[in-house]
Amino acid sequence: MRQRSFILPAFLLALLALAGGGLFLYDQRAASRVGQRVTIGGVAVGGLTAAQARTKLERSLRAGLREPIVVRGEGRTFRLTPHAAGATYDFDGMVDSAITASRAGNIFTRTYRNVRGQPLNLTLPADLRYSRLVVTRFVRRVDNAVSRQPVDAHLEFAGGYPTRVAGKDGLHVSFPGLRRQITDALTGSSPSRTVYVQGERVKPKVVKAQLAGAYPRLIVVDRSSFTLRYFRNLKLAKTYTIAIGAVGFDTPVGMYHVQNKAIDPAWTVPNKPWAGKLAGQVIPGGTAQNPLKARWMGIYDGAGIHGTDQTGSLGSAASHGCIRMAVPDVVELYERVPVQTPVYIA
Repeated sequence: MRQRSFILPAFLLALLALAGGGLFLYDQRAASRVGQRVTIGGVAVGGLTAAQARTKLERSLRAGLREPIVVRGEGRTFRLTPHAAGATYDFDGMVDSAITASRAGNIFTRTYRNVRGQPLNLTLPADLRYSRLVVTRFVRRVDNAVSRQPVDAHLEFAGGYPTRVAGKDGLHVSFPGLRRQITDALTGSSPSRTVYVQGERVKPKVVKAQLAGAYPRLIVVDRSSFTLRYFRNLKLAKTYTIAIGAVGFDTPVGMYHVQNKAIDPAWTVPNKPWAGKLAGQVIPGGTAQNPLKARWMGIYDGAGIHGTDQTGSLGSAASHGCIRMAVPDVVELYERVPVQTPVYIA
């Protein structure tokens, strides 16, 4: 009786040891396989051994390393090849991660799950290694080429008249957003390898309709016709005949402003050979020797608009760089234009 009572427990223990050993061996064999319904980078590797999973990943993902990332924006196309970005996959690391995830739980829960074929429904990202510096430089190149500053509406001058030119919208591209789009396309997080640049339109600060208000007063000097035109809100208000600088004393061309004004101004004679004995002297205003008659509107480095009693010089190139007007005309213009009035000389 004692011997029988000893044999039964021993048999049960042996049976349990055998079952445990079988359970252990089964678990060890499963240790080299990926669990059911596991994908890596969109590639199904569930139920495969580590070697099989690696082979399938290489076959599926390496093809993507031959396809460039194409970026389109504002009528331009840019390409970044994975090779240029130093892109490569860590296949061993991805398979190891999948198997580690498949081994979650203890030996009993793993065995129960494997025997019943329960899916893990696990999705793992592809581990793509690439040069972030190269990608950043590529994004900057696209950004610099596509982004643009808005252009304000402005005036252009032809034939002695101002022409209103409409402004242009700018385009602001989010650098972080564009980098994220390109990175997602490179790593496969995005299903498409084509990226369309999404920019925000930036309106100009000055639009065409605002130009008249921006130029309440404007003087345009047309040297070719010896004409000064005065505009109010870009509408022609008055035309005057003038004299301009003689050859060698050319009236300066470009956009200037009325810098200062004076009635019967004194004349500081330039220290130039043409000034003769008067060079360097200051001639009081209103005197016969002072050629700056009645009014003065300075515009640039000693050059200005002033009256003259040499009315015969009007309509010709006769001055030392200044713009001459008949005395009644310069008096009239003087009252119309404040300091900072734009003066365009063509």
